[in-house]
Amino acid sequence: MMSKFMMSCEESRHICDKAQYQEASTWEKIKFKCHLFICKVCKQHTITNSKLTLLIDKIKTSTLTSSEKEQLKSSFNKELQNHQ
Repeated sequence: MMSKFMMSCEESRHICDKAQYQEASTWEKIKFKCHLFICKVCKQHTITNSKLTLLIDKIKTSTLTSSEKEQLKSSFNKELQNHQ
């Protein structure tokens, strides 16, 4: 039987996802931190998941406007022609 502080790796991954979207309760976060202290696999999953979330957020904030896309396309075509 698991204690109040222990959880399965499956539950840990679920809470990891909830925590990144600020949907995890305080108690879930405490249990999750206890699990990460002893489980290296879930700790690595959490690190990877955090990096992925940061990359996705970075992509969302760095989208190009239509004029920037056209300018980039034009520059690309010019470079392509220069190398042919």
